Amino acid sequence: MPAPPPPPPPPDDDPSRKAQARRVLRRLKADYPDAVCALRFDTPVQLLVATILSAQCTDERVNQVTEKLFAACPTAEDLAALPLPELEAYIKPTGFFRNKAKNIHACCTELVERHGGEVPRTLEELTPLAGVGRKTANVVLGTAYGIASGVVVDTHVGRLSRRTGLTTETDPVKVERDLMGLLPKSRWVDFSHQMIYHGRRVCDARRPKCEACSMRRFCPRVGVG
Repeated sequence: MPAPPPPPPPPDDDPSRKAQARRVLRRLKADYPDAVCALRFDTPVQLLVATILSAQCTDERVNQVTEKLFAACPTAEDLAALPLPELEAYIKPTGFFRNKAKNIHACCTELVERHGGEVPRTLEELTPLAGVGRKTANVVLGTAYGIASGVVVDTHVGRLSRRTGLTTETDPVKVERDLMGLLPKSRWVDFSHQMIYHGRRVCDARRPKCEACSMRRFCPRVGVG
């Protein structure tokens, strides 16, 4: 199955949105210069597995699970060889564990058989793997390899991008398309990490701390009562 192509940038160049994007980028860089992925990992394989586990689960819970899982099975070969019931037992606290276990087992088996146990470095090779969509591939390529293949759009990035006026879209692929058209490629990876930090620390979904936000002077607060 071919990888989904990168979303095209918006057809029109909106100067006001470009200016807003520059303001947001400046504040994010100043506020969260050391923002990194919250998932703990030692290798690209471990990041890939942790990202699959993070669906519908908190990073904190994933880190608790992977600490034990990766201690026992640190490589793709180890995970591919682990009996499915044992893998399910390790990852059960993350939810949807049966489906996740099948995907992880199939993904690691494919890594061993087709890629020598290593995580490939392109979207075209990553997205056909079991349990790997565009978002997961972007996380792995950006965080493990420093390759800006796209903008990771999770719930925080989507919500904050709408709230700050960078997009009006709700579909993650369309949000990513808009962000790729607004942000310099050199900032795609850091932008997602920094927006996630901001969403967790300041711009909460239900009770954003607008009075404490460094963007309060220029944020339109879209959707905030």
